[in-house]
Amino acid sequence: MLRQLALISLLACVLTGCSTHDKKDEYDKLSAADIFLKGRHNLEKERYTEAVEDFDALEARYPYGEYADKAQLAVIYSYYQAEEPESALAATERFIQIHPRHEHVDYAYYMKGLIKFSESLTAFDRYLPLTPGERDITGAKEAFLHFEELIQRFPESRYNADARQRMIFLKNVLAEHEVFVARHYLDREIYLAALNRATHVVTEFSDTPSNLDALKIMIEAYDAMGMTDLAQDTRKVLELNQG
Repeated sequence: MLRQLALISLLACVLTGCSTHDKKDEYDKLSAADIFLKGRHNLEKERYTEAVEDFDALEARYPYGEYADKAQLAVIYSYYQAEEPESALAATERFIQIHPRHEHVDYAYYMKGLIKFSESLTAFDRYLPLTPGERDITGAKEAFLHFEELIQRFPESRYNADARQRMIFLKNVLAEHEVFVARHYLDREIYLAALNRATHVVTEFSDTPSNLDALKIMIEAYDAMGMTDLAQDTRKVLELNQG
């Protein structure tokens, strides 16, 4: 009986605490460079959870070494690839707070946008077509603002080209959503609300395909409210945009 209890205890040790302890011992035997290479290898092999553990262990053991900031940046990407957006965002904010003037801090700002961009693309967005009204645009708005902040703060950043391309997509999504809501109000004869939404598109998203639809909604709303002069002025703008 005692022998069986000893075996059970040994098995529990292997499955839980002892394995963790052995892993910690493994890190203790490695240099900062070795742990960093181990984490990078796990990234390359797409073992993102293991990579997070490696980079966290590196920073914990060598918080002031030359690899500490590299580990902090790498863990952002690891969390992102592991589809842990909250942890990834927390890691970006932490890096920005600790290293506001770091030569690669623009990467943290870029990742803030990318994390929210990816988060806004739900499983339905990826695999099923959605109408603009069915989209949750909260993440899209936040992603757009993060990319905009990156470009404003770091006009020479290597990540700006990609950020701008993503912003074009996001602007189209946001504009489509506003037009959808404007049309919803128009159909229910809530003309002022429809006009406000459509005007917002024309003002903020004039370079998107939704601009023409917004102008048409404005014309319908003005006509319905008896504002014939404004309706006629908007028709002229629509004709110019269509030409």
